[in-house]
Amino acid sequence: MRVIVGLGNPGRKYTRTPHNVGFDVVDRLADQWGCALRRSLRFHARFGTVHAAGDELLLLKPQTFMNRSGESVGALLRYRKVEPSRLIVVLDDADLDVGQLRVKARGGSGGHRGLASIQTIVGSKEFVRVRIGIGRGRGRELVQHVLKPLPADRWEQELGPVVTRAAEAVVAVIEEGCDAAMNRFNASPPLGGQETA
Repeated sequence: MRVIVGLGNPGRKYTRTPHNVGFDVVDRLADQWGCALRRSLRFHARFGTVHAAGDELLLLKPQTFMNRSGESVGALLRYRKVEPSRLIVVLDDADLDVGQLRVKARGGSGGHRGLASIQTIVGSKEFVRVRIGIGRGRGRELVQHVLKPLPADRWEQELGPVVTRAAEAVVAVIEEGCDAAMNRFNASPPLGGQETA
């Protein structure tokens, strides 16, 4: 059993924001696998389960807002008795160029509050994370950059391709292992090679 968590903020006003690319990856995987994500009061999340990629997979989009993501993840791991080592967290990373991916087997939060919340509540850093580069933007504060929605055409051009690749990276982690996924996806150059303006 694996748990795949995409980080983001709930609500229509956060749709197509760089900070929500983790949600977008889980949505992409749910569509690919025919998995319906339903509201779960127990987990404070949108949640679904499916057998795919040779495993039982639990898909989770916490609805607690980013900084409290660990509450949702912790509730699921405790209820389903899943070890943190079976967790894959997909999140945005402003320190990576737009389109760049970094798959890591473990590590710190890198200042990402959603990831820090998960590490604190589950009590471990020993889980896979798939970081998606969103850049830092140009000429604006970081908070404005990560929370401002992009027009649909810009999102498709700038973030759509890396969401697809991040979904592929998650599948590679499950089917081939983290090292193989790191070797394949971390070596790839950023898509487009430029920051989101």
